[in-house]
Amino acid sequence: MSEASPEAQPRTPTARREALHFALRNRKLVVGTIIIGVFLVAAVFGPMTIDHKPTDYVGPPMTPPSSEFWFGTTTFGQDVFAQFLYGLRSTFLVGALGGVLAAAVGMVVGFVAGYRGGWVDELLNMLTNIVLVLPALVVLLIVNAYLGVRSIGVQALFIGLTSWPWAARAIRAQTFSLRSRDFVDLARLSGVRTPKIILREIAPNMSSYLFLTFILLFGSAILIAASLDFIGLGPTDSVSLGLMLNNAARWSALQLGMWWWFIPPGAGITAIVGALYVMNVGLDEVFNPKLREM
Repeated sequence: MSEASPEAQPRTPTARREALHFALRNRKLVVGTIIIGVFLVAAVFGPMTIDHKPTDYVGPPMTPPSSEFWFGTTTFGQDVFAQFLYGLRSTFLVGALGGVLAAAVGMVVGFVAGYRGGWVDELLNMLTNIVLVLPALVVLLIVNAYLGVRSIGVQALFIGLTSWPWAARAIRAQTFSLRSRDFVDLARLSGVRTPKIILREIAPNMSSYLFLTFILLFGSAILIAASLDFIGLGPTDSVSLGLMLNNAARWSALQLGMWWWFIPPGAGITAIVGALYVMNVGLDEVFNPKLREM
């Protein structure tokens, strides 16, 4: 994500209309939004159309895709399509929870460090560097040793608490450049308290940048969750796309020629993360006049 200048953020009604004009005409943003929208609708409403659980044994084992089982069945006769729909829901949920938590922590640390400076900045920078070099996988292995049941909430909490440092650094840099502007000085001289200055003066001028940061954190959370699920460190009480890949690999789906078991979840993860990246590039072009496609 390029660091769009805070001045490029649409604050006036005219600027917002201009941004909307370019957004509706940006192919990257439109295509990415459509892809995410389709998967999101499938994740929210798809499981409601399934009359059985994704782990139920509903048909003959190793059945290829058909009119009865759209994505075929596993080696145990489980419906792959049902697992895919429920897996999409888990993927979006962990991505949203992990992304929101990481964005929230990153914003708090970045805003406070960039605005206050001095020893506060040094202390928060030290905390950021510690988390940045923390071996996340080792920590997760230790946590898993003490947790009998791993849930989506626990996974999202772990992702959110370990993936915020780069966002905090980026937000700190933007805040540091804004804190010396005239409108911030005026608010400070007027006796406005620090939290209000950050929320009312600095954050609105970084709204588009913050949104782009959240999209990247959202996609990153999905990738991290899928990786953890694939190596067997994900939730034990739900179905996810990463867990589908784990089961397909564990039960030799590739060797048995059961392509319908591992291709849908892999393609789903790739499409979602790829669409989020394309959306991010499109939004960057919309918010940054220098990058707009005329």
